[in-house]
Amino acid sequence: MEIIEIIKDAFLFPSKNIKMLVLYELLAIVAGVLSLGGTLAYVLGLINPELYMWGGIAVILSMLIGWLLSGYLISVIKSGIELDDEVPEFEWWENFNRGFDNFIVTIVYFIIPAVLTIIVGFLTNIPGKVIAVAQEIYTMSSDLLLGKSTAFLFDAIYPSIASLVVSIAITILIAIIIFVIFSFLQTMAQARLANTGSLCEALNVFEAGKDIKRIGIGKVIIVILLVIIISAVILMIFSAITNYVPILSILSIIITPYLVFFAQRAVGLLYSDIA
Repeated sequence: MEIIEIIKDAFLFPSKNIKMLVLYELLAIVAGVLSLGGTLAYVLGLINPELYMWGGIAVILSMLIGWLLSGYLISVIKSGIELDDEVPEFEWWENFNRGFDNFIVTIVYFIIPAVLTIIVGFLTNIPGKVIAVAQEIYTMSSDLLLGKSTAFLFDAIYPSIASLVVSIAITILIAIIIFVIFSFLQTMAQARLANTGSLCEALNVFEAGKDIKRIGIGKVIIVILLVIIISAVILMIFSAITNYVPILSILSIIITPYLVFFAQRAVGLLYSDIA
């Protein structure tokens, strides 16, 4: 499909079944309330230890609902891959299973760039430079007690601090690039999960990268950027409106899932080119 067709289809798709939008958002609200309640119960558990159990139950229920919603979004991607115009209904057990798979995919595609970032941090010698700066600060504090000039001491420690800042800046820049790349790979992994139903296929990072090439790197980037820009503009407009008419904020129960469905449908349509 052409880029404009993908965006148009994906944007109109959620409007075909408002009931599913509302159901999805209500479940998301329930999960959020349970998560918040569980966290609060853990805090209050310092006063009443019995609340720890209820807090744990609430957090677990929130996580289970989250897996269900995550799995449902995989089915939205699948509808795009199969060019199905119908907004999928909840298939509770299937959605739950796919949601758990998607949870594993998310962890793996987060851990890999996190580990790579840590490696880069060691290659730029951040730990060593932090220790060096700490030692110099300790020495400087001792010299201050001996009455040495603060300006002189700062000039002495400045090169070490500058070197540390450069290493941190380089690491952050490389980390951003790595995480952006893996966010695209994760998107393809979710499409692979939707298309095959196989966790192993979704975790095949190299094939996910090849899928981006098959679709077209430029096409993937443009579609995802357009989805982000359109969603951001809509949210900005909605936020501006609710500032003047607060009661309209209730519409977020439709707008929020609408944009989520829009994004997932666009991913599915992208992947349909090679499915």
